[in-house]
Amino acid sequence: MAAKNDPENTLIMETTQGKVVIAMRPDLAPGHVAHIKKLVREGFYDGIVFHRVIDGFMAQTGCPRGTGTGGSDYPNLAAEFNAEKHVRGICSMARSSNPNSANSQFFIVFDDASFLDRQYTVWGQVTEGMENVDKIKRGEPVQNPDKITSMKVAADVK
Repeated sequence: MAAKNDPENTLIMETTQGKVVIAMRPDLAPGHVAHIKKLVREGFYDGIVFHRVIDGFMAQTGCPRGTGTGGSDYPNLAAEFNAEKHVRGICSMARSSNPNSANSQFFIVFDDASFLDRQYTVWGQVTEGMENVDKIKRGEPVQNPDKITSMKVAADVK
């Protein structure tokens, strides 16, 4: 279970649908958590859209182009697949068919997606605001997509 009340490993994501709090799991994916925190602290995710949102499956974000074809300027990450189940509220990294291709895109699971288990890197879990994730506009691509208005590490919020 995600550790609560650890400000250094908690993300506060403000979206056009409301606030979402994510407990990061460095115990499961230390490299991914460190990378995401670096991007968050640089403001990378601020203004990024949810470009792929599939009802009953997941909401994907983190592409600077808004198309699912881009990432950060940093190198891709080595996979940190783990035994955490892809259930409602789980945050996991998107990637291409190459297991070591995760970069900045991630998704939040709406419902059980056990077919992804041990094939994608789980790095966190929504602890508050899942009802706001549920409101994100659906589509592939999404017309007039919702976006992350700001994302911060809780330890940095005064």
